[in-house]
Amino acid sequence: MLTLRPVIRTVTLAVALTTGLSSVALAHGPRQSAPQADAPIVIGHRGASGYLPEHTLAAYWMAIEQGADYVEPDLVPTRDGVLVARHENGIAILNADGSVREATTDVAERPEFADRQTTKVIDGVSITGWFTEDFTLAELKTLRARERIPQLRTANTRFDNMFEVPTLDEVLQLVERANQTRRHAAFAKGGLKAMLKVKPIGVYPETKHPSYFDSIGLSMEEPLVRTLHRHGYVGRHAAAFIQSFEVGNLQDLARMTKLPLVQLISSAGKPYDFVINGDARTYADLAKPEGLRFIATYAQGVGANTSVMIPLVGGRLGTPTRFVQDAHAAGLIVHGWTFRAENAFLPNDFDSSANLADLGDMAGQVKAFLALGMDGFFTDHPFLGKQARDAFVAEQP
Repeated sequence: MLTLRPVIRTVTLAVALTTGLSSVALAHGPRQSAPQADAPIVIGHRGASGYLPEHTLAAYWMAIEQGADYVEPDLVPTRDGVLVARHENGIAILNADGSVREATTDVAERPEFADRQTTKVIDGVSITGWFTEDFTLAELKTLRARERIPQLRTANTRFDNMFEVPTLDEVLQLVERANQTRRHAAFAKGGLKAMLKVKPIGVYPETKHPSYFDSIGLSMEEPLVRTLHRHGYVGRHAAAFIQSFEVGNLQDLARMTKLPLVQLISSAGKPYDFVINGDARTYADLAKPEGLRFIATYAQGVGANTSVMIPLVGGRLGTPTRFVQDAHAAGLIVHGWTFRAENAFLPNDFDSSANLADLGDMAGQVKAFLALGMDGFFTDHPFLGKQARDAFVAEQP
């Protein structure tokens, strides 16, 4: 298995003393301030998942190298309660005929785990396959990551079976090493003043299916907050956001941490905890001014599907809504999802060809949304996203 070469983990004692860091802070990372909002932020969606299999340490590392301001791990627990980074708890999902519909690991090809195949109802949907909560961390670590959409990202499949499933701890350690290296380099070049200007790379974890995991005794809030705090992410100005599609999950987190929280808003449906609790409100209701004011009672931001901001009409961008203005009026920041460069995901306005796997004009799409006042965006292609963001900022008066 390929591994990343270790990077510098510590700074000099002089740097530690001048910044007031304790030995514990050096071991687990400083209590960093969030990057100043002088430009919209670029969030590496599951890492740089347009270039490497998603939710691998290599993908997060590449996102950082490509200029992402934050990296985003989706989190699910193992049977022994360890938070790991996977798009879903279903690490291989089967069709009715037994063929693999989607896989982020090689588990379907591992005979020693054949008996773990099962059918579960997750957020009201029956799914057959293999699930993280049925594996200990030690067992999960024997699996290898796979490209999730190989039909579109064929080039990424050359990295299949090279990488492990990372834990949240490992993702945070990677980010800490990157930040320490940048501070160390800045201090060596320009001293304390230069080091203090270094903006830290942040983390943007998402809790997946929190109500479901609560129901099986694997609550995610406590281990998430405990791990983030232990790594130095504490307070409203830390370089971290926590996001969720559910509401009660975020309300619980608001009582456990001062880290900024982000309510995800889809283009359809409703939070699953609303389904369980009989709450009639939908995501469309939460996107209205009254709903946004409600969100502001427990969260600091909203993460909106692009069509909530600009609906598609005939596959092309239509007339923008007032969502961004209304969210800002409620005191919320707005982060959009998800910007991907392949024609398959782009509005038709920005397609480059009829080939769904070809890269189109993602920069054009990004600029259209930044023009609305969007404060940041999730992208599978951080390199292209940063280019688009920087060009947009340069064009502003």
